[in-house]
Amino acid sequence: MKVAYILATNLASTTKLASMILPQLEQNKHGADVVGIFFFDDNLFCLRTGDPIGERLAAVAKAQNILLMVCDQCAVRRNLAEGTFDQCGSGQVKPQGLVEGVAAGCFPQLYSALAGSPPDYVITL
Repeated sequence: MKVAYILATNLASTTKLASMILPQLEQNKHGADVVGIFFFDDNLFCLRTGDPIGERLAAVAKAQNILLMVCDQCAVRRNLAEGTFDQCGSGQVKPQGLVEGVAAGCFPQLYSALAGSPPDYVITL
């Protein structure tokens, strides 16, 4: 079974992701293949370069081929991407200051990125 997570609620990255999902992924005991994690709002901050959660997640994502994507508009608002609000949703916004392998985009880019390995379930946390 393949799943994708959308981190949309306050503290989803520091509670549910960091203390539950990430340790399970690191130990190969999650029970599902995670194909992508999409970050909204302040959940992006855990992906900053040097953040322990983000660095651990980047390593797991690289090893397990998990898409890490931040909302481009959320990233522009937080100075974690190069681009303008007019470019949001176009695929032109580029992440900056984030761990290796993170993409920036909106739903069109998310759908395209997951098309090769679509999830069976999308879980919003």
